[in-house]
Amino acid sequence: MSRANRYLVSNFLMSFTSVFATLFVILAIVFFLQVTKISSYIEISGGELAELFSYTLPQLLAFCLPISFFVSVAMSFFRLSKESESTVLFTLGFSPKRIAATFLGIATLLSAFLVFNATFLIPAGFNLNESFIVQKRSKMNLNLRASQLGQKFGEWMIFIEKERLVGEKKVYEDISLYTIDKGLERLVVAKEAFMDGDGSRVELVLKNGQMYDMSDQNLWHVSNFDKLSFRVLSGDSEFRALGTFDYWANVFRDQKRVKDITIYGLLSLFPLATVLFGLSFGIVTYRYEKGIIYGGIFVVLAGYFVSMMLLAKTPIVAVGGVFLTSFVLSVLYFKFKILRKY
Repeated sequence: MSRANRYLVSNFLMSFTSVFATLFVILAIVFFLQVTKISSYIEISGGELAELFSYTLPQLLAFCLPISFFVSVAMSFFRLSKESESTVLFTLGFSPKRIAATFLGIATLLSAFLVFNATFLIPAGFNLNESFIVQKRSKMNLNLRASQLGQKFGEWMIFIEKERLVGEKKVYEDISLYTIDKGLERLVVAKEAFMDGDGSRVELVLKNGQMYDMSDQNLWHVSNFDKLSFRVLSGDSEFRALGTFDYWANVFRDQKRVKDITIYGLLSLFPLATVLFGLSFGIVTYRYEKGIIYGGIFVVLAGYFVSMMLLAKTPIVAVGGVFLTSFVLSVLYFKFKILRKY
C-alpha cells in the first residue's frame, strides 16, 4: 500500500472509530432493554444480564459495522475535501481508481467477516441465550415478589404477603391465588408455599390452606387441604441446541428464519454494495457540493433498508436484487461523478 493510501486509510479509521462508538452505544442500549424484559418472569442478577447481553453482540455488530463503514467512508473523504487534500492528491496524478480499489478491498474483507458472523456467530448466540433461559427455569428462580400486585403463575393471579429464605429456597407466606374460567371463580389461600420442579415444569407447592369455588349461580364450595400443587409446563423442555446447519435448515419453512437470512445477508453485503456511494458523496468540490453528502447518505440508507424490509420474505430476490442493484448503481454513480471529473 502506498503512503498516500495509508494516509487515506488512517483518516478513515479515525472517522470509523468515532461513528462506530456512537452507533454501538445507541444500539447497545436498545438491545440491553430487550434483554432486561427477561427479568419480568425469571429472577436474574446483574452479572447474568451482562452474560445475556454478550450473546446479542453478534446481532449488534451485524447492524453497527456496515452502517458505520459506509458513513465513515463518506465523512472521512468529505473532511479531506473540505481541507482540499483530495484535490491536491488528484492534481499530483493520484487516480481515484486506486482509492476505489483500496476501499473495495476493505469492504470485501468486512463483508466476508459479516457473512461469517451471520452464518456462525448469530446462531451460536441464539443457542446460548435459549439454553441460558432453560437452565434458569430449571432452577425455578421465578421472579415472584412479596407485596406486589399483578403477578401471574400460569393462568392464576397471585399475591404474596411475605417471603423468607430457608437455606437457598424461598418460602412464601400468606399466599393467595385467583382465577376465573367459564363463569367459575376459584380462590386459593394458603399459609405458606414454595417452588419445586425440574427443567420441564414449574411446580408451586401450597401448604395448609383452603380452596373456594364460586359459580355464577351463587353456589359456593369450600375445601381444606394440607398440601396442594400447581404445575405449569415451562415450554422449553424440548429445547435442544442447534448447529449452524440445523439453524438454517428450515429457512424456507420458518418465516422468522426467512427474514433473518434476508436481513443479515443484506446487512453483510451492505459495505460492498455502498462503498463507492460513500466515496462519491465524500469526494466533492467543497464550495459547490458541500450539502450533497447528508442527503446522499440518507437516501442510500433509506433506500437500502426499506427495500430490505419490503422484500424480507423473499430472500433470493432480496439478497440478489437489492445487492446487485445497489452495487451497479454505485459503480455508475462513481464513474459519472468522480471518474469523469478526475
